[in-house]
Amino acid sequence: MTPLRFAYLALALWGAVHPMYWFLTYMRETGTGLGGLIDAWYVNASTTGLTWDLTIAAIALTVWVLAESASRRDWLGLLAIPATFGIGVSCGLPLYLFLRSRPSVA
Repeated sequence: MTPLRFAYLALALWGAVHPMYWFLTYMRETGTGLGGLIDAWYVNASTTGLTWDLTIAAIALTVWVLAESASRRDWLGLLAIPATFGIGVSCGLPLYLFLRSRPSVA
């Protein structure tokens, strides 16, 4: 594995674990579960702006993954879409870059 691919993989793992730690910590401390976490995303203008910023980035990443996967006929990259919406852009983007940078088998 090249150093660049290793960096993408490390960032994808970090992007999965680190934000999830804070989400689970918040839900455990407040006892509100996922609904309370989502409510907190809209508690003020700052968090609402950040939520929309990440939502738009996630949609842009999804459009890019779909377009690239279709043109390259590389369907494994589609795994980045559920990672993006299930975990976050911090996981989905480096995961897609990791998958996209693997050697072609043509």
